[in-house]
Amino acid sequence: MDRWTEIELFVQVAETGSLSRAAEALDLSNAAASRHLSALEERLGARLVERNTRRLYLTDTGQEFFSRAKTILSDLKDAESAVNATALNPTGMLRITASLSFSLHHVAPLLREYTQRYPNVTVHVEAANRYLDIIDNNIDVAIRTREIEPDSNITIRRLAETRRILAASPRYFAQHGFPKTLEDLHKHKLLIYTYANNPNELRFTRDDETTTVTVKGLLESNDGQILRTAALDGLGILVQPSYIVYSDIVAGRLVPVLDEWDLPRLTINLAYPSRKHLSAKVRTFIDFVAEHFAKQDYERKWTGRFGVY
Repeated sequence: MDRWTEIELFVQVAETGSLSRAAEALDLSNAAASRHLSALEERLGARLVERNTRRLYLTDTGQEFFSRAKTILSDLKDAESAVNATALNPTGMLRITASLSFSLHHVAPLLREYTQRYPNVTVHVEAANRYLDIIDNNIDVAIRTREIEPDSNITIRRLAETRRILAASPRYFAQHGFPKTLEDLHKHKLLIYTYANNPNELRFTRDDETTTVTVKGLLESNDGQILRTAALDGLGILVQPSYIVYSDIVAGRLVPVLDEWDLPRLTINLAYPSRKHLSAKVRTFIDFVAEHFAKQDYERKWTGRFGVY
């Protein structure tokens, strides 16, 4: 850092013709400015400035050094300006991964506003129902429902908590009736998400009561959208996070059942490589998504009981 200060001071001296004015421009005392100039000359082994009681002027060596130093400082300022411009106007490819359901419902709808706000960012969405390794797959931001990451080089930012809901279409219930108790689930057709933890065991809690129900699915899939489509078509009762079915329930396309019981909740997080300085594209996207989630009040909606939307 002292070397840059020395060079900056020397250029100011050459341009102003005054050590005191150069010191003032760099917010240095006259004594400190004199020490920096002397240190520069000592390090270079050459006299750069001649001083006397009446005036200050550059030596021939000083003139040559001034020409080069001024160019170097100008290039440095240009480089800093370019970095600042990138920070204000992020550029490059932003690689995002999330499950297909989350990508469809909560990533794709945000992209128009995000890319209008940051037009120099190109977005790549890798929809995957399994957790891709962020580092190996060159992922900038992952959105997923697990509270910890096995890699300590990954930073987590919490977005929201969500309940998991049992729901089916009005047509299904018209044909098969409503389950009144947890035991009634054995009489119904279940649509099971195979990537859930222990997908054939549903652990319900209500107040201090906990009950585990073993179920067998009429349809099993590793994708929530297949199960949602089947449920909308009246095929059975799905078990899915509220963030997938909330709009369908509010619109009446799906009806929740046994809503007084809770299944283990999920936490939705942003995960991204830990770096001291995040790239502008990553920082702006993370802040954009977090701002959107807070504005939409998703956690309140997704953790509430239905009947009060």
